[in-house]
Amino acid sequence: MTTPPAPTPRRAASRRALIRTTVGAGAALAAGAVAAPQASAAERPGPRRAGGPRVGIVLYDGYSLLDPTGPAEVLSRLPGAEVTMVAARRGPVRTDTGDVRVMAERALSEVDRLDVLVVPGAGNRGTVAAMNDRALLDWIRRIHRTSRFTTSVCTGSLVLAAAGLLDGRDATTYWASAPYLEATFDVTYRPERYVRSDRIITAAGVSAGLDMSLYLASLLADDVTAEAIQLALEYDPRPPFDAGNAAEADAQRKALALRLLEESQTGRPGRGWEPGAS
Repeated sequence: MTTPPAPTPRRAASRRALIRTTVGAGAALAAGAVAAPQASAAERPGPRRAGGPRVGIVLYDGYSLLDPTGPAEVLSRLPGAEVTMVAARRGPVRTDTGDVRVMAERALSEVDRLDVLVVPGAGNRGTVAAMNDRALLDWIRRIHRTSRFTTSVCTGSLVLAAAGLLDGRDATTYWASAPYLEATFDVTYRPERYVRSDRIITAAGVSAGLDMSLYLASLLADDVTAEAIQLALEYDPRPPFDAGNAAEADAQRKALALRLLEESQTGRPGRGWEPGAS
């Protein structure tokens, strides 16, 4: 096997140009053309369009990484969308494992109006701290008054419930925290990937934030746009195991799953999920 030559500045192409060229070539071949057409002026990237939804995603210490970044990946593809990470103060905010930090571009005090609010979930430490953060809860309530949609991923629904936004509503959450949600708040748990209750949409655990965001994209734009975003992200999940549904999992798998989560978040041998424990 020969090693391909390193790319030179003349050969190098941006990812966008590579994707556009590939798509153009495929269309040309399908039409029977001999050579791939050059990208037209309309296909070339232009200035960001105004008028798209303003999306704010809350970051707080100990959130789960995919909870905010999954929705950001989807919603940032909406035409004209402005997606901003927001936290108590500007700067990096660490995840539940402590291995990764995501940059918050705005402080809560700098954001007073959003079209869409996304509240991610976290492990025990992060969720409990957020549920008891009066400044955060006040800000969530204030943003919700004028938002088009207020959403959560995973145990972010517990934060919404602590803010009083889920009273009397149906909602979903991470499977292990469902009993705590119903026992602590006036909420009816529904074991769905996402649940809409008027302007509030809650998603189940972690990866369900992608499903919720695609549904939200269809509401903010239309089904065709949401489907195109799904294709753009090549979101066609076919996991190697059929093990992601808690309703079908045995007690041993559940216990191991929760232990692995706790160990990754604390660095200590895990006992499992304990809603309400710090």
